[in-house]
Amino acid sequence: MNSWKAVVVPIMVGLGLAGCNLTGTSKSGMGITKEHFGKTTTGQAVYTYTLMNSSGLSARVMTYGALLTHLEVPDKNGNLADVVLGFDDLEAYLGGHPHFGCTTGRVANRIAGGKFTLDSKEYTLAINNGPNHLHGGIFGLDKRIWKAREMEDKAGPSVRFTYRSPDGEEGYPGNLDIEVTYTLTNAGELVIDYKAETDKATPVNLTNHSYFNLAGAGNGTILDHALLIEADRYTPTDDTLIPTGEIVPVSGTVMDFTQLTRIGARIDQLSGDPGGYDHNYVLNGEIGKLALAARVVEPRSGRVLEILTTEPAVQLYTGNHLEGTITGKGGKVYRKRGGLCLETQHFPDSVNHPNFPSTILQPGEIYRQKTIYRFSVE
Repeated sequence: MNSWKAVVVPIMVGLGLAGCNLTGTSKSGMGITKEHFGKTTTGQAVYTYTLMNSSGLSARVMTYGALLTHLEVPDKNGNLADVVLGFDDLEAYLGGHPHFGCTTGRVANRIAGGKFTLDSKEYTLAINNGPNHLHGGIFGLDKRIWKAREMEDKAGPSVRFTYRSPDGEEGYPGNLDIEVTYTLTNAGELVIDYKAETDKATPVNLTNHSYFNLAGAGNGTILDHALLIEADRYTPTDDTLIPTGEIVPVSGTVMDFTQLTRIGARIDQLSGDPGGYDHNYVLNGEIGKLALAARVVEPRSGRVLEILTTEPAVQLYTGNHLEGTITGKGGKVYRKRGGLCLETQHFPDSVNHPNFPSTILQPGEIYRQKTIYRFSVE
């Protein structure tokens, strides 16, 4: 959702490292390769970590934005392709982009009018999406430099990113200590574990904002991808994509993906500018219990993506604001509908809707969220 309008085999060439201008390579011997990726405009060093497993996947993440930059996945013939949109160099990420691959928050999605009241105090946040607050503000978690630690357990290589969001950052109350751990399992899964603790009541809703194209980043649109979402209901919105408060059935509507359906089959029925899907689906599973949220199939490559989560909802966004103005990896242009986001989350604007699952984290509590991207072929 946006306002713009995973081989212990030699795969380093396939990852495109030669085009990244990387220096200072060091290998940990844990299925992880660390690279210096460049510096921010204020001179802060940025590093990437490439995770490699034994089942044909590799993933690269970086300290800027705790961001997923690359995800190499084999097709039904064993050919690797990078299936997430992004860039080959740090400068492009620093120049602004529609949240490619980033950790998003403190509160992902929208907050109406950039305002909420908590413990009888009104808080005002940045307005950065029409009349509303989006994805944590102008300088949210996606633009911060995170600390990183390499790890490995039985599941596979991991990198844990940590960041302290100080009291008042982007208008949010409390010091918030955040951990985001990426693990590439030998079972063909990229697992993201989120954890947060606060010293003052504050809303928290973290997600990853990757754009997927299972044919490969920059290879056409996602309109022929088939999609299933395990959701019988969704939350309607006003013209600025703020929920009305209703929770309604998808049955018999253009919103219905309860059966595997081609994404482009009914997308033209969605009116407005730029049109397309940008909707919050209420998942059928129990909140806090890991369950299937969505399944995506790309028919030509045979790649299959299953998303599992402990979250109560997922935002479907079909790259409506990609307009051919962004040149990504390998010089490929990202055109409209060139990527698909499935953002596991709590509902948009939950802080202003008492009937929605709460996003308020209290001192002494621990926020936890797990999302799994599981890849296979058929």
